[in-house]
Amino acid sequence: MRKVVPLALILALAACGSRSGLELKPGQEPPPAPYGRAEKPEPDELLEPPTLAIPERSVELRTRSEEREDDPFDLPPPE
Repeated sequence: MRKVVPLALILALAACGSRSGLELKPGQEPPPAPYGRAEKPEPDELLEPPTLAIPERSVELRTRSEEREDDPFDLPPPE
């Protein structure tokens, strides 16, 4: 019985999600056009993240251990 209640709760919470498309409520208008742009963007354009929001990794990952350089800020705690 103790295992059934949490399982039922998890299933109930999983069923709460809505999978329908996003739409405006009746009488609601889409957001105004951004400053400097004549036409309003389409909903698909608003949902697409800008390039800066998802940067690509520009650092090569380390594949083997290396000795650390001396850190001048690695000081002992004050006494």
